[in-house]
Amino acid sequence: MAGVDFNDSFFERLGRSPEVTALCVEKANRVAAAARASAPRDSNAYANSIRVEVVRRGRRNAALVIAASPIALLVESKTGNLARALNQVKKSG
Repeated sequence: MAGVDFNDSFFERLGRSPEVTALCVEKANRVAAAARASAPRDSNAYANSIRVEVVRRGRRNAALVIAASPIALLVESKTGNLARALNQVKKSG
């Protein structure tokens, strides 16, 4: 934008700050809990593999919800469990 100078280092520090990272982890934990609650239960392996992981993405930290079970791709392709859990948390605020 013309006439506006952003302080890139400020926003970089903000995106990596413990407070912002904690907010991301809090939301991701809500998504993970919703995904575990609605996961198919043949062996519990899929539900038990759902976890939150913090990673660095460019200039900020991000919290990812990961299903690490070997059958996760199959479960997701048939049910969309993680996507539905994300939408549920988005709608609930």
